[in-house]
Amino acid sequence: MKKNFGVLLLFLLLGWMAGAWIAKALQPVKAVAFLTKVTTIRWSPQADLDIFSYDLSFQFQMSLLSLIGIIAAVWLYRRL
Repeated sequence: MKKNFGVLLLFLLLGWMAGAWIAKALQPVKAVAFLTKVTTIRWSPQADLDIFSYDLSFQFQMSLLSLIGIIAAVWLYRRL
């Protein structure tokens, strides 16, 4: 199978989502709280260029389980 950037991006997104879903499911378990603690990264680019303006907002939530999911996705991608 030919590897390309689109497939890698899909694997990364799916790994991130899988890790986030597992983290959300394990939030009530106190013993793994260090794995489920979420850090939020925000980016809000904006500009006013007289003829048009824009204001975007991006928010990324990352936990240790999400990072593990991303690492697993890269490993699976390399195994293709």
